[in-house]
Amino acid sequence: MTNRRTFLGQAGLLGAAMLLRPDLSSAKGVSKVGLQLYSLRDYLPKDVKGVTEKIAKAGYKEVETYGYSKQNGFWGLDAKAYGQLLKANGLVSPSGHYGIESYFRDGSDKEINEAIEAAKIIGSTYVILPWMGGELIDTVDKCKAMAQKFNKAGEMVKKAGLKFGYHNHNFEWKPVGDTSFYDVLLKETDVNLVTLELDLYWVYRSNLDPVKMLNENPNRFKLVHVKDADKANKELNTEVGKGLIDYKAIFAAAQKAGVKHFIVEQENFTNIDPYVSIGESISYVKTLSI
Repeated sequence: MTNRRTFLGQAGLLGAAMLLRPDLSSAKGVSKVGLQLYSLRDYLPKDVKGVTEKIAKAGYKEVETYGYSKQNGFWGLDAKAYGQLLKANGLVSPSGHYGIESYFRDGSDKEINEAIEAAKIIGSTYVILPWMGGELIDTVDKCKAMAQKFNKAGEMVKKAGLKFGYHNHNFEWKPVGDTSFYDVLLKETDVNLVTLELDLYWVYRSNLDPVKMLNENPNRFKLVHVKDADKANKELNTEVGKGLIDYKAIFAAAQKAGVKHFIVEQENFTNIDPYVSIGESISYVKTLSI
């Protein structure tokens, strides 16, 4: 991974713990902050139990999963065992990113049914599609057809007692005819069936205003990804509060827009131990009064 520093193990954990000062932890602000586990993808497969413990000790109360498969479970643990691991560390997982694109590509419901099963076992509410192949939405007709598939997926997931969601990157705002895929989603998906998880970094990278988007679409976004753009190179991430994105303004708008889950994610670490990094991010987020 680009510029990722060598994992420092216990030294990193100690640094993260020192960052969680009581004055910040008790500040009026976001009480529960989540972590998208993709941030620690280099480490989870090697030591899922140890990494989970360190996430909890860094102050997180929620995690968002990724990478589940029926064969390998959550990094070698089946859904029941992983749910028990979360509970043992005082964590919950309201949402997860699942590899369910096959349902939207060819109609196969195998992976989406497996995702629903796993999500229910670990106590999640949201089954989220994290990625959509761009060739599936490169015409207006394809965009509209995909929006209807999203509604159908939402119906299926709702029948199971859960909620379906979609996580954006930046290609969703690429012009398609006189619109974009994301504009079609906002207009043609049922708010009661499709939850949109807004990745604020990718909104920023798309040269759009996250505050404006939140203000113009109340109650469409129940979850947001909170990650910052490095000041020296906006294509890289940095710890929340140290970069280019004005999160104070965004969090104020998020409250009015009905956002419930604030999920820290960092896709790369530059000259910093990852556990120190996630500790700095949660300490800053907890100071943001909403």
